[in-house]
Amino acid sequence: MKLELRIDWSELDVLGHVNNLQIMKYVQAARVNHLEKVGISQSHAEQNVGAILASIHTLFLKPLFYPGNLSVFSRVEYIKTSSIKIHYEIYNDKNELAAEAQDILVYYDFDKKHKLSIPPDLRKKFEDLEKKIFDL
Repeated sequence: MKLELRIDWSELDVLGHVNNLQIMKYVQAARVNHLEKVGISQSHAEQNVGAILASIHTLFLKPLFYPGNLSVFSRVEYIKTSSIKIHYEIYNDKNELAAEAQDILVYYDFDKKHKLSIPPDLRKKFEDLEKKIFDL
């Protein structure tokens, strides 16, 4: 999936490039966008069941500058019994790779405070979105 964003002046640090925490916010925006496409945000609102971030790893390759635009590409790398790994690539407006990130999400019951198995219908939605079959 592709998410296009504009770089705002307020996202810069004292060195004049986009702050590393802001890059994490770009990843978060792409994550939320991805999860909304398969309905996890809706299931969280209705049943208090959804994805919780278990880990995130980011590799900063090139600084991003204002003014500018960027694109965040996200794809699911795997789906296990209760976890999902999403990979992200952030490109500047010159189509140069500026950062990569990956996170692991766990399907979680927020009321009972424990992980859940990813239901088959949700797995199918991810497979349809990614045009890929995920083996356990």
